[in-house]
Amino acid sequence: MADPLKKVPGSVNGEFFVDRTCIACETCAQLAPEIFEEAGEFFQVRRQPVTRGEIRCATRALLACPVGAIGTSHRNHAQAVMHDFPLSIDGAVYYCGFNSRKSFGANSYLVAHTNGNWLVDSPRFTQHLVRRFEAMGGIRYIFLTHQDDVADAAKFASHFRAARIIHQYDAPAQRDAEIILDGGAPVEIESGFRILPTPGHTRGHCVMLYGERFLFTGDHLWWEPEAKRLGASRSACWYSWPAQIASMRRLLDQTFEWLLPGHGDRCHLPAAVMLKEIASLVDRMCT
Repeated sequence: MADPLKKVPGSVNGEFFVDRTCIACETCAQLAPEIFEEAGEFFQVRRQPVTRGEIRCATRALLACPVGAIGTSHRNHAQAVMHDFPLSIDGAVYYCGFNSRKSFGANSYLVAHTNGNWLVDSPRFTQHLVRRFEAMGGIRYIFLTHQDDVADAAKFASHFRAARIIHQYDAPAQRDAEIILDGGAPVEIESGFRILPTPGHTRGHCVMLYGERFLFTGDHLWWEPEAKRLGASRSACWYSWPAQIASMRRLLDQTFEWLLPGHGDRCHLPAAVMLKEIASLVDRMCT
């Protein structure tokens, strides 16, 4: 629970606050960018929410925060807002919320599908999400983009008897995973779900393309809202920057509109524009 005595200095006074347990994972700013902003090693309240919509978004951020660093001065409506999660993104694709400290606050996603639902990376194992996933038909597959963002995948796999999917080079993070990928060729476990090995950030990093519309990118690729362009990080590349450039270039052969990352902001662009953005990013990565 957030401690008002440890409030981050510089936050605007009022109902919502951030304390110094914040790990600067950006989750709050992704959910409520009008309310939260980066301030050095922490995030802070840039302005207090006023409208019902703003208060709801700020409360979602409070719930999603992986370390419980967001609090309110008085009783809030978190119990009611909790039912927003999983949060619909587009159609049958959802953002799970309840980001995990174990994955440094990485985002995770649910794809609802008639042949069985997919969990992409892992949120915290909470009873609320378990009940919601059960109501939506359970989990058949858990696709893990890479070793950093597995969080509570094993708990979800055990509860739902789901098959975890991870590349062999990152498999030490889930040694008993049910499906181990190998090699560098695309793999289609189910029709419409194409897994693409994208070594770079880690040796076994993979992304997944769903329905030629949604690309789940883990830590390979994200949107930079201030620069209004796609981004990747040499400083957060643990395996090989040249390999990540080559992996990024291979995305030029794919078609998608939604980019859904583990870390960083998601974005929705026309497929042709997304292709141009990928090409531009590859050029910047090579300089």
